Amino acid sequence: MKLKIFGFLLMQFIFIIAAKANVISITGKVIDATNKMTLPGATISIPDLKLTAATDNNGNFSFKSLPSKGKLIMQVQYIGYKTLTQVVDMASTMPIVFELQPTSIETKEVVITGTPTSANNKRNSTSASTLNRDELLRPSTNLIDAVAKQVPGFSQITTGPSISKPVIRGLSANRVVTLDDGVKQQGQQFGDEHGIEIDQFKIERVEVLKGAASLMYGSDALGGVLNLLEPLTTPDGEVRGEVVSNYSTNNGLTSNSVMMTGNENGFVWRGRGSYKNAYSFNTPTGYFPNSGFNETDLNGMLGVNKSWGYSHLNLSYFKNNIGFYDPQFNAAGNYVNDDGLAFTDKDYHSRTIDFPRQDIRHYKIALDNNFILSSGSLKVNLGYQKNQRRELDNPTPALFFDLNTYSGDAKYYVNAANGWEPVFGISADAGHSVNKGTEFLVPAYDTYGIGVFGYIKKNWDKSTFNFGLRYDYRDNKGKGLTEDDGTVRFNPFNNSASNVSTALGYTYEFNDQLSFKANGGTAFRAPNVAELGSNGVHEGTFRYEVGNPNLSPERSYQTDAALQFDNNTVSASLGIYNNYIHNFIYAANTKGDNITITDDNGDPQLYPVYRYTQVNANLYGVEASLTLHPVHFIHLDNTFGYTHAQNTTLDRPLSFIPAANMHNTLRFEPNIGKLKDSYISIGLDNYFAQNRFDAAFETPTSAYTLINASVGTTVALGKQKIKVYIAGNNLADKKYYDALSRLKPGRLDQTDPTLGVYNPGRSITFGISVPFILAKAN
Repeated sequence: MKLKIFGFLLMQFIFIIAAKANVISITGKVIDATNKMTLPGATISIPDLKLTAATDNNGNFSFKSLPSKGKLIMQVQYIGYKTLTQVVDMASTMPIVFELQPTSIETKEVVITGTPTSANNKRNSTSASTLNRDELLRPSTNLIDAVAKQVPGFSQITTGPSISKPVIRGLSANRVVTLDDGVKQQGQQFGDEHGIEIDQFKIERVEVLKGAASLMYGSDALGGVLNLLEPLTTPDGEVRGEVVSNYSTNNGLTSNSVMMTGNENGFVWRGRGSYKNAYSFNTPTGYFPNSGFNETDLNGMLGVNKSWGYSHLNLSYFKNNIGFYDPQFNAAGNYVNDDGLAFTDKDYHSRTIDFPRQDIRHYKIALDNNFILSSGSLKVNLGYQKNQRRELDNPTPALFFDLNTYSGDAKYYVNAANGWEPVFGISADAGHSVNKGTEFLVPAYDTYGIGVFGYIKKNWDKSTFNFGLRYDYRDNKGKGLTEDDGTVRFNPFNNSASNVSTALGYTYEFNDQLSFKANGGTAFRAPNVAELGSNGVHEGTFRYEVGNPNLSPERSYQTDAALQFDNNTVSASLGIYNNYIHNFIYAANTKGDNITITDDNGDPQLYPVYRYTQVNANLYGVEASLTLHPVHFIHLDNTFGYTHAQNTTLDRPLSFIPAANMHNTLRFEPNIGKLKDSYISIGLDNYFAQNRFDAAFETPTSAYTLINASVGTTVALGKQKIKVYIAGNNLADKKYYDALSRLKPGRLDQTDPTLGVYNPGRSITFGISVPFILAKAN
């Protein structure tokens, strides 16, 4: 109680200080750099204050109640023009004139906010890729699927179309942080068969930060960060919303979302509700039983944007029900249910999920603040999350894991002086879990972590240099458990780890078109509780997992470098990276290491035993992108990614590494009468064979190519715009196994050798998006 009172008083003290900041209003104009014509309808944003404004019919804009000191990054966007980012000195009283350069290529010169200091991507040494709202709404089954199709170096571990887990440069689970509403998502990161429990439709923009990001986010960010950004607030006096609806033919997936948001004199709010529902997915050889799912999402924001900064309270509720099926066949080779009866077409198209199934619920409250002080700014994020995982063979959960996480972090940004930008930060979190069911995988546990860091960035005319240092401490306490029959399921353990992380980065702009960036650093990751204490059947993975309480923390030594080139007809990038990880943790099976478990029906089930162990590993690779725009209505987008991962201790490949892939998309944007933003595209997703695999418990995957196509336009009904599209995925109905699919065939001497389920076949998606404005800004 005393701690809560102290925290409340501290927040009030900060608020009082911030409220005393002097305020100003600024005005400006956006024009075409070539002919000096004004650009009405351009969007101007201040990401660090979450503010937006739009130019009027004369190209003018204004911001009210801004802090009178310091410098802020502004971003200006307008269709058909290169995005402009510019640092603006608040002490200047002169009107601002932004001159935009016409371009045919959508620029990636945007502000990156997930790094220690917000900066133009060219001035930011971290390797980062971004996706905007329109790109995220392209046909996909979930948010991770949408990102994986468009960002080189980013992949996904899948369990059918309902579950996707992010993979960055070959690393996943607790090595990749997902950041949402300013706080780290805390759920079932350790499990391959769990998604990220976030509404796909609420995200406005995604930043994929590749490489070690431990300096900002602690030891779990050893591999990278997926930074999910909420929409910036609307201009003062505006109320707007949107309705999104999709239908996909493969599994009958219906996706619907409704949102409204507004701003009245700095009081800002937003609310969204989304729902998805699907029956069993169809492969080129037939349906896979009981693979349907339904997802319910409710989220909202209440806050204030004032001269002293902003304070936003975000609330969300996520619920996902997912069906599972352990393949069983009759003599004819057809899938059968527990009664030995073959599934019917009615069963496959039923939206009622049978047992066994998974019930995931995630509740989150997050307070996101940025206080403008006379000497800088203070960003404070506080969060509480409850994650519940139920696995049911009947209406009563057999496994019921309940995790509660409290987190907080504060970053103090000192006003820039002579090109120097210092940042200091502290973060802490505490997690408490309880096993409420009768089946167990991981023990109940308590976890505590704290970290402090310092970072400094120096800007010159064409180059930047940054350096950071961080210290982290993590303590995991697993609780013992003896079952009713006297079997010891979990022995108590205490595992603590601490270490220092470093980061060094450099960027150089040769000219407006060519830039270079490089990074080097060290990071560490403490083992998670699943790795330390697992002892049970991991449902959905078809294996029995055994943890090791004596695991040491991982230690990473990482470097990367990239070149980027942009002009009006070509945009290209080429990056390389190397990541050596000492004490790399993974679960491995040895031939013949199996265990027999009797299920609730008294039937024996044989499972391979996967034991957590450690080796040294080296991962290196290349990422490239090339966009060609020979004329204004033709785009040719190409991306390539490859990761080579070696278990250097045992001199064999690491397991479950994504295959090299190349994506090619040809997009036509014709001018069709009164229709706007029309396009026709055709794409090839090329995946190379993955013949580098751990033969002890993994199988290779063959190369394959998927054909995709889409067509869309925006129709104007009076002043109301309606976006419509039709998209086809895997149009040739290609039979294939993705290298990271958890339903691909296992080693033949393991149990469930028949678990060879192809990835989804052909699917046609019909979509509509209706943005609307109820009240317009003055």
